[in-house]
Amino acid sequence: MADSNTAYNGDSKANDMFEQDLKDILNDGQDLTDVHNTVQSGSPNKIMTSSYPGASTGNFGAQSGLSRSHTMPPANSNISLALQGVPQNNGGDFIPKTMQAAQTKLETIKHWSFNTFKCTKQLISEKFGKGSKTVDLELETQIETLKDMQRKYANILRLARTLTSHFSQVVQTQRALGEAFAEQSQRNPELQEEFSYNCETQRNLVKNGEVLLGAMNFFTSTINTLCNKTMEDTLLTIKNYEAARLEYDAYRNDIEALQLGPRETTPAHKLEEAQKKFEDHKTKFEKLRGDVSIKLKFLDENRVKVMHKQLLLFHNATSAYFTGNATALDATLKQFNIKLKSANSSAPSWLEH
Repeated sequence: MADSNTAYNGDSKANDMFEQDLKDILNDGQDLTDVHNTVQSGSPNKIMTSSYPGASTGNFGAQSGLSRSHTMPPANSNISLALQGVPQNNGGDFIPKTMQAAQTKLETIKHWSFNTFKCTKQLISEKFGKGSKTVDLELETQIETLKDMQRKYANILRLARTLTSHFSQVVQTQRALGEAFAEQSQRNPELQEEFSYNCETQRNLVKNGEVLLGAMNFFTSTINTLCNKTMEDTLLTIKNYEAARLEYDAYRNDIEALQLGPRETTPAHKLEEAQKKFEDHKTKFEKLRGDVSIKLKFLDENRVKVMHKQLLLFHNATSAYFTGNATALDATLKQFNIKLKSANSSAPSWLEH
């Protein structure tokens, strides 16, 4: 009984203290008129803090006290609602960058899809002979000539590389054979002179063979540049020209269909838009056609100069080697400024680049 009375007295005392704190808070607080004036004037609110010992015997027994703090900003304070990194338009609406990027991508995809559809439709019409096609006979002939020429030059390059590879194996074999002759001349005194003659012959063949290999490598390198870089660059321009021609014909057929159709069913703004797109593609098409003509002309001039020099080099070097004219072979390399790499030379390190 004593323990129960003690607990009851403790609870009663805690409740009395809680009620007294509550009355003090209510008495110290402002009335509604003062609170309204405070909000309008923008003065900061007080921080209310209350603590009572009864909290230790409630559900929050692990805590010794309860503290609450509420701070409200003034009602008339300038609080920016815009997020950092999010732009606003003049009307105050939010326009995130992600939405702008997504809208731009959608417009790009829409334009690409529309253009691809038109070009595919034009291409199918040309394949079946139903659509009209812009043809420049002279330019088309030059383009076909270039494509055929590249195929033939690629075949020459392939054969020249094969010959160079095989001849390199011959030179390596001659070098190994000369070393074998030199070794046997030391071990066979009775055949020393004969082995020495053959060793010297093979060494001379290796020396001249390396000179011829230098000329052949220079020949294949130049043909490779002409075939796979110079001609390929012109063919890339031709590819862009053909794509522009297809777009031009697609929009040309559209504008012709709109012009031939009834005026009352074709809005004026749609006709103007089609006319503008047609003019843009026409300008692009004519520009690329001029670029192709210029590149074809310069390519043909450059091809003649390059091949004249390379064919002369290949002929002189091959003739000098197989006739045993080492002096003429060396003179050929000097004439074309070809520098040979020594057999013992190693690749430069990355510090030397």
